Order: sequence, then structure tokens, then C-alpha cells
Amino acid sequence: MYMITIAIIGWVRPGFLPKGKRTSWRQRIAGLKDIWAPLLLFVFVIGGLYGLPFLPRFTPTEAGGVGASGAFLIGVLSGRLTKDGILGALLQATRTAAAVFTVLIGALIFGYFLTITQTPQKVTELLTGLGLGRYGVLALIMLMYLVLGCLMDAMAMIILTIPIIFPVITHLGFDPIWFGVIIVMTVELGLIHPPVGMNVFVIKSVIKDVSFTTIFKGVIPFIITDLIRLVILIAFPIIALWLPSHM
Repeated sequence: MYMITIAIIGWVRPGFLPKGKRTSWRQRIAGLKDIWAPLLLFVFVIGGLYGLPFLPRFTPTEAGGVGASGAFLIGVLSGRLTKDGILGALLQATRTAAAVFTVLIGALIFGYFLTITQTPQKVTELLTGLGLGRYGVLALIMLMYLVLGCLMDAMAMIILTIPIIFPVITHLGFDPIWFGVIIVMTVELGLIHPPVGMNVFVIKSVIKDVSFTTIFKGVIPFIITDLIRLVILIAFPIIALWLPSHM
């Protein structure tokens, strides 16, 4: 849908999008030699997850270890990963892990608090008693995530809110996997949604000579695309559930 959006923008405003240098098919095929490493890693990790016959099968957690080990070996063998690079990667991984575990520890304490106070049950009774219907409650939850997406980190937001929201969703009879897909898309939409949009500030920090107004104007077509995609997924849940149903 993003590709369709870009194509429509190019059709409505000819010359607005930058043109790339034309290359022949021979040059395109020759350029594939530069991406053999990530392609090999992708096939090995995803193939192992889906249990392809020529690859060992492993769990998602093991796939993370396999992917990291494979990237490390490729980097060392290709000579692109130096000693300083390894130390820098380990330091960054430690910082990321510390931040993640801080959020997880807080979420565990918060979950214990919710269990004692029976907050999920009370929230479920409140939302289902509003008389809005299943999809009215779902729209209310998605609106909440859109607002929170402007203010909070995506992972922290999901970890802290799911213990409260999930019982409501199951009580209303929605599929948990489908809801997970919907919420991830809604959270990511909140990260570019006006008036805040954390990712917009990230773009501004990288491209300093472009104003916030220009950046927000640039993301509006994709916000509309995301909203249309959410409506389609809500109307046709099978789009999100077909692949998991075959795993």
C-alpha cells in the first residue's frame, strides 16, 4: 500500500519525486553480489523458523541467536567487523538490553499491581458496559494507542497496556493474533501522527534543514494509507490470520 501511495503521488504530481539513475537488467543482476550476505542470513533464519527440509528447525528465540551468530561470522570472515566494531556492538547491545530489562522489570511490578487491584477486570466491565459494541470499544482502544504513540516508546507502551487491554479484547471475542497485528500497526502510526510523532523528531534530527511542517506534510499521505489499511484489516481479519493459520 505504501508503494501504491508513492505511485499515486508521482502520478498526481509529475516531477515531484526524485528520479533514480536508469540501469540495465545486467547491471541489476550484477548488483545482487553485494547483498549475498544478508540474503543468505535471511534464508537461513526464516527457513529454520518455518522448518524448510534442508535446514535445521529452531524456535524464534533460538533464531535470534542464530541470526546474531551468523551476522558475526559473516562480518568477521568478510573483514568488515573489526575488534573495535565488535566492542562497540557489544556495548550498544548492553545498553539496549539494560533499557529493555528496565522496562520489563517495571512491567512485571505493574502486572503484579494490576493483579492485586483487579484493574483488568474493572476496565473490562467499564468498557463493555459503555454500550458501544465490539467495534466501538476497539475504536476507543485504538484511539488511546494513537494518543500514547505520540508520547511513549512503542515497546514500553505495549508492555504496560496489554495486561489491561488484552482481557477486554478476549472478552469481546476478538482473535488475539489479529489484535496483536492491529495494535502494532496502530502504535507505529502513532509514532508519525501529528501533533507530536516521535519519529518525526528523529527525522528532523537527521535532516536539520527541513522544517517540521514539511515533514508532517510528507507523512500525511502515509497516515491516510495506514488508516485505510487498518480499516481493511478490521473488515477482513483473514488477511492477518491466513499465514499464522498455516504455521
